[in-house]
Amino acid sequence: MLPKVDYAIFADTGWEPRSVYDHLDRLEREIAKPAGIPVLRVSSGNIRDDALNPDHRFASMLLYILNKDGRPGMTRRQCTGEYKVKPIKKKIRDLLGYPYPARVPKGVFVEQWIGISTDEFHRAKDADVKYMRNRHPLIDMGWSRSDCVRYLTSLDLADTPKSSCLGCPFHGNAQWRSIRDSSPAEWEDVVEFDAAIRKGNARANATGNRLLGEAFLHRSRVPLDQAPIDHVTAAEWAALQQELTDEDKLEQGVVDGCSPWACRGDAEAVQQGDFGLTA
Repeated sequence: MLPKVDYAIFADTGWEPRSVYDHLDRLEREIAKPAGIPVLRVSSGNIRDDALNPDHRFASMLLYILNKDGRPGMTRRQCTGEYKVKPIKKKIRDLLGYPYPARVPKGVFVEQWIGISTDEFHRAKDADVKYMRNRHPLIDMGWSRSDCVRYLTSLDLADTPKSSCLGCPFHGNAQWRSIRDSSPAEWEDVVEFDAAIRKGNARANATGNRLLGEAFLHRSRVPLDQAPIDHVTAAEWAALQQELTDEDKLEQGVVDGCSPWACRGDAEAVQQGDFGLTA
């Protein structure tokens, strides 16, 4: 049994699926509040709006590039640090009583719980600042992703959605299909965004740094509404086979999501994790 945490923090990019916000509301109302755990929502802005605003400095999300000579490329990814890690660190400093640029005294820190399971133990890393000390309770308990799913199911939370931006380029075909087939309005939104960033983000274009090639959300480097998202990839097929043997009911193909300290883009693998803080 894990001790009670002092806070739970959710870093909101402003562009999560509606199902994630609804689930967060439910967690706060039915679980966190009765347990006396404040859920703190932090943000650095709306990643979608920022990308399309020529007057806003934008920490770029990864995009798939098709250069003029036909060669593929990728833009640099800065979004996790800007929209996830940065606002969390800012809130932690505030909770400790040493907001930036104040120096956090030696020996003052929070213990930060990160939900990385045994399936991805290699993602468990130490914090890069002294006022945060990472702990990975799922690994400490020996819990795999399947263990987490069984536990969520026992709490009537088997429908827990994956947290990630609607237009995250790291989505696999299964995730793109899920958006298209279950949420037409959100699908229209990402298709419009995909078309809008064809020449890169608006700020770069406004400052004369126009993309020489074309940018896309889907790795096929074709417009999203034409991309081959109905194709079942080898990775997705392998995950489906594991589901049949593991009874992992949350796995519906390649699992996608976003966590501040375990970005799926690092190896296009998955864990589903939130974290809590204890001072």
